[in-house]
Amino acid sequence: MAQKNVLLIEDDEDIIELITYNLNRDGYKITSVTSGEDGLRRLKMEIPSIILLDLMLPGIDGLEVCRTIKGDSATKNIPVIMLTAKGEDADIVTGLEMGADDYMVKPFSPRVLLARIKSVLRRKTREELHCSAELTFNNMCIHPGRHEVVIDDRRIDLTYTEFALLYHLAARPGWVFSRYQIVEAIRGDDYPVTDRSVDVTVVGLRKKLGSYGEYIKTVRGVGYKFVESDEL
Repeated sequence: MAQKNVLLIEDDEDIIELITYNLNRDGYKITSVTSGEDGLRRLKMEIPSIILLDLMLPGIDGLEVCRTIKGDSATKNIPVIMLTAKGEDADIVTGLEMGADDYMVKPFSPRVLLARIKSVLRRKTREELHCSAELTFNNMCIHPGRHEVVIDDRRIDLTYTEFALLYHLAARPGWVFSRYQIVEAIRGDDYPVTDRSVDVTVVGLRKKLGSYGEYIKTVRGVGYKFVESDEL
């Protein structure tokens, strides 16, 4: 399973321990810091898959940290889930208006937190696909908004995972992606959790694409890449 990196910005050691234990057990890699300043410094070193952000932090509070994250082009697309004891409607509205993707009031169930994290990550992946541009290679057109692939005026029926894999590769021709990177980028509701599953998906995808399946090249010992016509 590809590991999702979670940045936890929280000053309560008991909550850090609780979240770290439960997310580690579910395959997530956790980096925790205890202040907003340390959280922002950490973002300059590594971009996480998602941020869990306490609001009542020493120094810069969580709202200001969220405002900074969402105002920076390098970090604005990182999903943020706010964790706080402030559960009034006005607090929740303020947090969401600041750009948070979800909001949880303490105390919370670790199982519910895990479900919220997975939901936010799935939504982000789909939004990225829907907002992306149409791609054309000779007579093959890949349209993310319509979730559609057309070859020689014939629509090709692909699953969510097959389409996401194809678009992920085709959007960056020539780039080589490992199986783990592909799983990290495209994993959806219907997707198995092993990198071996990528190979199975590619086999099925090539078959459906016919001669256009040759655009997906295996890079031995690494993974896969999408090639331009002149490389076929």
